[in-house]
Amino acid sequence: MTVRVGIADDQEMVREGLRALLQRGGFDVVGEAVDGQDAIRLARRERPDVLLMDVRMPKLDGIEATAMITAEPALASVRVLIVTTFGLEEYVFGALRAGASGFIGKDADAGELRRAVEIIAAGQSLLDPNATRHLIDRALRGPGADPAARTRLAGLTPREFEVLRMVAKGLSNDEIARDLVISQATARTHVARAMIKTGVRDRAQLVILAYEAGEAGRR
Repeated sequence: MTVRVGIADDQEMVREGLRALLQRGGFDVVGEAVDGQDAIRLARRERPDVLLMDVRMPKLDGIEATAMITAEPALASVRVLIVTTFGLEEYVFGALRAGASGFIGKDADAGELRRAVEIIAAGQSLLDPNATRHLIDRALRGPGADPAARTRLAGLTPREFEVLRMVAKGLSNDEIARDLVISQATARTHVARAMIKTGVRDRAQLVILAYEAGEAGRR
């Protein structure tokens, strides 16, 4: 089944470039938006599988637009991939906390972009290694754990805690399986159970919860 993609960016040249790259990769570009409000209308009208979202846009920025889209139950199938040239350290936390399923820079090549869209469309999350590193840095410098976030982790087993911390470091299921000397299926199960128990919808939100609970960067 062809992946349906929407593009939200206030620069026409950027939209044209992204559209061309995606169409050459076999994706169906179902619409474009020129600002955050337009992006919300696009999401409601077309229900794309993946919505590429710039951060800095007029009327409503990409982070606010993402939060509004992910808050609408009717748009639960629309997954947002943040695509921007702006500094990861400044925007990544807000974007992921708003509900974005992934984050990639505009300097990514065509193959990386197409792969990112495929990953997001498949219901997974994409965390740029630089973005994850900045999250950990913020966690280590931050004011401390949020008690509400800690409460959400109360039902995790010791192994699930260990897996949570590894996810927060940006490790994939395969890497977790290798490091813990377990099967890939078992690693996926631990991650899935951690998500269910904490009430998060995807891997990106699990990373945010780990940060808020003070677990990011811990061993």
